[in-house]
Amino acid sequence: MTKTFFAAAATALSLASPAVASERSFTRDGIVYSYTTTEQDGARVLEGRASQGGKFRLVVRNGWVKGDVAGNRVSFRAPKGVDPLQVAQR
Repeated sequence: MTKTFFAAAATALSLASPAVASERSFTRDGIVYSYTTTEQDGARVLEGRASQGGKFRLVVRNGWVKGDVAGNRVSFRAPKGVDPLQVAQR
């Protein structure tokens, strides 16, 4: 479920246009996620923390999401061809 959530978040956020690092937040299943989004070396970087847990750093590049979530390495394909709002609501 965490993988699905972060895939959805990464997809939705990677398609957003701002490249400026401003803090944002959203709530999913009662957990508040606060994060910033920046551009680095042609990739979208999402860094933040969950209200009930650790930090996360995800790098979205070339259709892949890689990074660390609460101290665990993650790597998965970003969903393609799906409306980001629809994915984020899963």
